[in-house]
Amino acid sequence: MKKVNIGGVPEHFNLAWYLTLKNGEYKDENINLRWHDYYGGTGAMTKALRSGEIDMAVILTEGIVKDIIEGNPSKIVQTFVETPLIWGIHVAADSKFKTVEDIKGSRAAISRYGSGSHLMAYINAKNNNWDLEKDLNFEVIKNLDGAIKGLTEGDADYFMWEKFTTKPIVDEGVFRRIDNCPSPWPCFVIAVRQDFIDQNATELKTILDIINGTTSEFKSIPSIDKTIANRYEQELDDVQEWLSLTEWSQTIMDKKTLDNVQNQLFDLNIIEKKVAYSDLIHKI
Repeated sequence: MKKVNIGGVPEHFNLAWYLTLKNGEYKDENINLRWHDYYGGTGAMTKALRSGEIDMAVILTEGIVKDIIEGNPSKIVQTFVETPLIWGIHVAADSKFKTVEDIKGSRAAISRYGSGSHLMAYINAKNNNWDLEKDLNFEVIKNLDGAIKGLTEGDADYFMWEKFTTKPIVDEGVFRRIDNCPSPWPCFVIAVRQDFIDQNATELKTILDIINGTTSEFKSIPSIDKTIANRYEQELDDVQEWLSLTEWSQTIMDKKTLDNVQNQLFDLNIIEKKVAYSDLIHKI
């Protein structure tokens, strides 16, 4: 049986992986797929791909594009979630900050440099015409628990994370969400180490076929909204809203979309160069 290590964030976007694993669908194809939760998000996963700790990752588009350009020996093999990620902009419940303009020049909590929370702070700054040199400051907090501690204790001022994941923390009165910032591109892709692609093309195609079969019918799974609400401790109304806004993909990201990602990252000085489509993508 072929062992394959895959990483992702422990969030509702990835429930389809849990369902297919629970059903034993990979083992039926002689694949021992092992899922690893990465609470540190994108930055932790790019590091794990580089080290060979994992073979595959379900990862934020902007983070893996940046890291491939910087030498990560991986390729994007498919878009996983077609719709943008809605990033909530959060402050501590008792913070003096009330609007996005108020946080200009203050300290953004980020999981690590190169993470989605780091890169999207630049997108938010650009959207609001801030000075990218003077108006952005960062405090590394590692993960969501670190953000709760950092904002509550005043070590950082605001934190950007997926809106529905943080909604329970807002409901508890720990965070206050002052605005939203959607990513300007499809949010999640599946990235795979190049050496794994080269040596395991058949197994990779089988894995993608299985997960795509589930995501293509995900919304029609009976009581899926209740399953998500229970598993991720979210309100049913929030889950239903999230489901209405989210579309999964079973195809590769096109050149025009990927060019847009690179152009925006380049304009923000997040990447130093742009590369060919074929340097980022592998078509199965």
